[in-house]
Amino acid sequence: MEFQDKVIIITGASSGIGAATAIYLSKQSAKLALVGRKANNLKAISLYCQKYKGIQPLIIEADVTEDSDVERIVKETIDHFGRLDVLINNAGIIVMGGLKNSNMEAYDKVMSTNMRAVYHLTMVATPHLVESKGCIVNVSSVASTIPSSVATAYHISKAALDHFTKCAALELAPDGVRVNSVNPGFVKTNLFKNVGLTEDQLSLLAQNMMGKNPMKKVIEGEEVAVLIAFLASDKAKSITGSNYTIDAGRLLNS
Repeated sequence: MEFQDKVIIITGASSGIGAATAIYLSKQSAKLALVGRKANNLKAISLYCQKYKGIQPLIIEADVTEDSDVERIVKETIDHFGRLDVLINNAGIIVMGGLKNSNMEAYDKVMSTNMRAVYHLTMVATPHLVESKGCIVNVSSVASTIPSSVATAYHISKAALDHFTKCAALELAPDGVRVNSVNPGFVKTNLFKNVGLTEDQLSLLAQNMMGKNPMKKVIEGEEVAVLIAFLASDKAKSITGSNYTIDAGRLLNS
C-alpha cells in the first residue's frame, strides 16, 4: 500500500493507535499532519516517522474539542501541503461511570471529543476531500455494540460514531469520498492510563480482556494501523459505510 504524495491528517497522533498509524503510514511515503495536544510527544513521533522516507510531518498542536482549533487543523494542512486526501479521526477519550456514579460534565466531555469533534472536523475537511476524491477512516471500538454500565458515555459515543460513519458514507458517496470505521477490541494504550489506571491495574485489565477474547491476546497498535491503512488505500476503493472489527474474537463472546 503506497501513499506517495497522499496527504493525511491523523488526530490523536501523539500516542497509541494514532502514533502507530502515523509510523506505519510514514513507511508508505505518506505526507502526514499529526494532530494532538502534547507537543513533545508529537515531535518525538514526527522524528520517528521522518527517519523512514525522509518526509517531515506537519505538527499541529490542537484540541479537537475547540472549534477554532478544528478550523486551524484543516487550514494549516492545506496551507502546508496544498491538498488533503485522507482524514483519520482517531482522537478519543474514555471516562468511567454510569447513571448512578457519573455526571453530565463527564458525558459532555466524552461526547465532545468522541463524536462532536469528529462531526465538526469531517465537515470542515469535506470540501477538500471531495476535491481529491479522498476518504475518511474513523477509529471506533467494539464498545459500540457492547452495553456497559461502567463506561456508559464512552459506549454511547462509539455507537453514535458507527452510525455517523454510515450517514457520512451515504452522503459523500456520490462525490467519490469513502467513509469507513475501524472497531478495535482491547488495545493497550494511554487511553486507559488517562483514566487513572496504574501500570499494575492496566496489566490486570489487559489480562482480564485477554480472557474474554477467544484468541487470548491483546491487539497491537500496529495491527490496527495496517487495517486503517488498507481502508485509506486504493485497494479499498469500493468499500464505504463499513465498520471493520479487529478484536481477537471479542464479540464472539458477547
